[in-house]
Amino acid sequence: MEHSRAKYHLGQIVRHRKHPFRGVVFDVDPEFSNTEDWYDSIPEDNRPKKEQPFYHLLAENDQSYYVAYVSEQNLEPDNSGEPVDHPDLPELFGDLEDGIYPLHFQLN
Repeated sequence: MEHSRAKYHLGQIVRHRKHPFRGVVFDVDPEFSNTEDWYDSIPEDNRPKKEQPFYHLLAENDQSYYVAYVSEQNLEPDNSGEPVDHPDLPELFGDLEDGIYPLHFQLN
């Protein structure tokens, strides 16, 4: 099976195309890797293709902070320059630099 190359990278701020939230990418799956129950909970006419990158985000909206799992087709870059205030950010990333959060640790 051919995998797509991820469009977004770790530490990048992105926003959802349809829903009012944004977040910082902290992990990427080359294709769907969540549960079938999660996938089936999405209305059929809104389900994204499984054969694309899916992103784990430290997400925020006006009411809360959470972890989101979002298909690449439903994301776009957030170029606002505004920081994300998710309370778990300092565990993984340094301070915002030029619109990107640098990783605190070296990846293997």
